[in-house]
Amino acid sequence: MGKLRNVLWIMADQLRWDYLSCYGHPHLETPHLDGLAAKGVRFNKAYVQSPICGPSRMSFYTGRYVRSHGATWNGFPLRVGEPTLGDHLREIGAECVLVGKTHMIPDTEGMARLGIDPESMIGVHTAECGFTPFERDDGMHPEGYYDINPNYDQYLRDQGLGGENPWEEWANSAQGDDGELLSGWLMENSNKPARVPEEHSETPYMTTRGIEFIEQAGDKPWLCHLSYIKPHWPYIVPPPYHDMYGADDVIPAVRSNAERMTDHPVYRAWQNHRVCKAFSRDEVRERVIPAYMGLIKQLDDQMGRLFAYLKETGRMEDTMIVMSSDHGDYLGDHWLGEKDLFHDASARIPLIIYDPREEADATRGTTSDALVEGIDLAPTFLELMGGEAKPHILEGRSLVPILEGRQTEWRKYAISEYDYATRQSRAELEIDQADARLLMIYDGRWKYILAEGFRPLLFDLENDPDEVVDLGAEPEHEAIRAELHEALFAWARQHHTRITRAPEQVNRMAAGGEPPGIQIGFWNEEELRESGRKSVHPPVNLDS
Repeated sequence: MGKLRNVLWIMADQLRWDYLSCYGHPHLETPHLDGLAAKGVRFNKAYVQSPICGPSRMSFYTGRYVRSHGATWNGFPLRVGEPTLGDHLREIGAECVLVGKTHMIPDTEGMARLGIDPESMIGVHTAECGFTPFERDDGMHPEGYYDINPNYDQYLRDQGLGGENPWEEWANSAQGDDGELLSGWLMENSNKPARVPEEHSETPYMTTRGIEFIEQAGDKPWLCHLSYIKPHWPYIVPPPYHDMYGADDVIPAVRSNAERMTDHPVYRAWQNHRVCKAFSRDEVRERVIPAYMGLIKQLDDQMGRLFAYLKETGRMEDTMIVMSSDHGDYLGDHWLGEKDLFHDASARIPLIIYDPREEADATRGTTSDALVEGIDLAPTFLELMGGEAKPHILEGRSLVPILEGRQTEWRKYAISEYDYATRQSRAELEIDQADARLLMIYDGRWKYILAEGFRPLLFDLENDPDEVVDLGAEPEHEAIRAELHEALFAWARQHHTRITRAPEQVNRMAAGGEPPGIQIGFWNEEELRESGRKSVHPPVNLDS
């Protein structure tokens, strides 16, 4: 197998799988990402391990399920000592670099307990989810959990776009007829142009920074995580993208009256969220979705710029390019907004992989219906960059056989988890935080959602691809619910935390029996000798 030199892993925050033209969007043209798909493999059934930024990304970055790494919601730190992709790559001499967003929260208490200096190299890697930060920007500042003083603010000031909070005042605001600032947080302003000149807006800026990293990367193999904060809200975009699309380009919402009248307590509680009530209104969708589309169009144009640079510099020949998102966006489908639950609008993501190796020539321009999880990227990168497999740590599966067109036994189920202990729904449902959890298992047709303390939900995506008919209480589907429940339980019973001994070490321990010097269960010396083990007390003359 040919070894891969570099990986450019692009992630767009909150990008729905079906808002690219190569995935079938009827109005939004994304020729540059379509072109990437034409040179690689487009995955049709890729799912995240949690439909919310933080835990989803922590699964991507560790190659582990949410219950394994423990960072179950936004603002929950990844604990000190949790192995990351960056740790694995540095072991084989490759650098793992961040340009953009991670949603990582450092485990400051753990670092203090262990005496780890945050300014040291190990402290930086621990605080930055294993990445070496070239530039970090999580997009929301100055308040919040994340980086409160990103370089982007100073960049705007250097362009003459100053103010107390340049990001808020320029990138996240429009200007009214009387010169007043109109906040991008307010969705009624989504159709207005952001004040920032397009060339200085967030997506072009981060593209430039990604190119600057590649230019100075040198000869050492690298993985660059180029992570964009858009098309995540606030839904506002600079001209000319602010009015490229209108209400006529908005796809009708996927939803039914039966969903609106659901008897499922969790689903009903989610519909009561402010953002879900907002996106249930047509006027909101018709105002916001064109801006969302404009943000995606801008991203695709920047991909054209980036790919042209890679081609001109020869980097297309030695660099794998991966395009993904961390979750989707309901945009009013199923009477919901934002993400959080497990409909395909939220939990399914676009995933495009261009592999420059000759071994991947047979799959160029193809699609795959394999059930893929976000955790599959880490073992894929590790294998292609020359590392040894670590199945006791990395719970995903390498995608290399699929990229090379080889027959392989693949997983039967995709798993996703959601911890809603911090959400308003828990209070409405009056349940203990320990029970505020949802789990999804999907076999390619049936999607089963376990809601602790309540009945399950079930969708038949073969006959109901829009997921508008909940079969979770239908007697005729009891058998499939029982089958998927048992499969979910079987997954839960697997080892998720035994990461300090590799399988081959465990096998050696089993083959060796008891450690040297330990003789348990033997009756006498003869039995001991017959086993091939050494005598407890070799013959000695105690009188000498």
